[in-house]
Amino acid sequence: MVTIHGLHDKLVKGELSAVELTKAYIARKDAVEPQVQAFLSDNREFALEAAAAVDKKIAAGEAIADLAGVPGAIKDNICIKGQYATCASKMLKNFKSPYNATVIEKLMDVDYVSLGKTNMDEFAMGSSTENSAFQITHNPWGLDYVPGGSSGGSAAAVAAGECVWSLGSDTGGSVRQPAAYCGVVGLKPTYGLISRYGLIAFASSLDQIGTFTNDVEDCAIVLNAVAGHDAKDSTSIPQAKKDYKQALVNDVKGMKIGIPEEFFGEGLDAECRKALDEAIETYKKLGAEIVPVSMPHVKYGIAAYYIIAPAEASSNLARYDGVGFGLRVEGKDIVDMYIKTRSEGFGPEVQRRILLGTYVLSSGYYDAYYLRAMKVRTLIKHDYDEALKQCDVLLTPTAPDTAFKIGQNSGNPLAMYLGDVCTVTLNLAGLPGLSIPCGYKNGLPIGMQLIGKALDEETLLRAAYTFEQNRTDLRKPLPMGEVEL
Repeated sequence: MVTIHGLHDKLVKGELSAVELTKAYIARKDAVEPQVQAFLSDNREFALEAAAAVDKKIAAGEAIADLAGVPGAIKDNICIKGQYATCASKMLKNFKSPYNATVIEKLMDVDYVSLGKTNMDEFAMGSSTENSAFQITHNPWGLDYVPGGSSGGSAAAVAAGECVWSLGSDTGGSVRQPAAYCGVVGLKPTYGLISRYGLIAFASSLDQIGTFTNDVEDCAIVLNAVAGHDAKDSTSIPQAKKDYKQALVNDVKGMKIGIPEEFFGEGLDAECRKALDEAIETYKKLGAEIVPVSMPHVKYGIAAYYIIAPAEASSNLARYDGVGFGLRVEGKDIVDMYIKTRSEGFGPEVQRRILLGTYVLSSGYYDAYYLRAMKVRTLIKHDYDEALKQCDVLLTPTAPDTAFKIGQNSGNPLAMYLGDVCTVTLNLAGLPGLSIPCGYKNGLPIGMQLIGKALDEETLLRAAYTFEQNRTDLRKPLPMGEVEL
């Protein structure tokens, strides 16, 4: 398995140059991208320039950051100055960002290399990346299957070996669920740990930028690069800079791991349950204490989420009116122009959520739906607080089953929404969650979700790292073959 930390050692020792490494990943991308379709744009010129600058630093004897020169990718709802930021929507098809997101500024500080922007569900609304206006991304473990969503392009790019790491965004599971489906490590940090400045908004109180990597150490490396307070984001949490690599300790003796019964009931696939039970046994053998916990209100999570998220989306997406930027379809008057622009610019899922969100915020329905959902959100947050008083981390499935076939749920929005049952409550509570592979079913990866206390990513990383180090039987070669370096 190719990792950031492994490649960093090779770059520092002079066994490989950053330009050679980048060219190898460009060749890999060219070879597999027609099958996977993970990328919406190609950034090879920038990537080679950035790689050459890293080589220059190494030649001059300068120290380089862990992430320097290692090829990655960025989800297409994160702004990079001068590059397209389409959100996989016709509405923003020709929009070039005039500024950098804060995460991009932070990545520039560590000499990042990006091969391009990745595909996604339009405006991050979806769980399969089938809602992109431009193309459907395929799961590298089975090309007939979805990679998950909405950050399916970012997850598939790492799993296919088209890049070594990537950034996505997670509003209700959009990093963790595709990480589970594609057999990679996906982290949604605490809300406010990573700046949202320059992340194109879906639901502002739920959105959070997250990471995709091949292992837990790489996860800590990318988190080190992008985490930190940002004055441009009013929801960013001020705190001292941490080195998350310090948390990578192979030891869970005495750690209390909570098992919420509500996540293991009806709807969880039997083989996924078996893989999770084996993971729990692994932790027991390593000296962790397993603590059963109950979270009675999480069963209302999907209902609350699919009121709150569309409500925020209907507000955030009101700006796409054909006046300021993005698509404009001419009409006989300004109202006709609004209607035609939004009807042609937004796909069916985005339109569905705008309609739903506008409805629940409308006079006479606000109290019955939105206000009640916000009260349920508070109860869910309380459930998590109470459960995490009894333990250090919680262990749940990331999804009720492995990836489904392309087209299987596209005509059934409700079935698609129910697939998010294990992930949405974490966004409602603002807590960190990490998905890590814990088994396979018919050749497709099964994901395990670890949930931590707010701003305690260290314990989460330690629990995941220990599992990974002690379950080497789960490490498989990349599904489309290893990258030739």
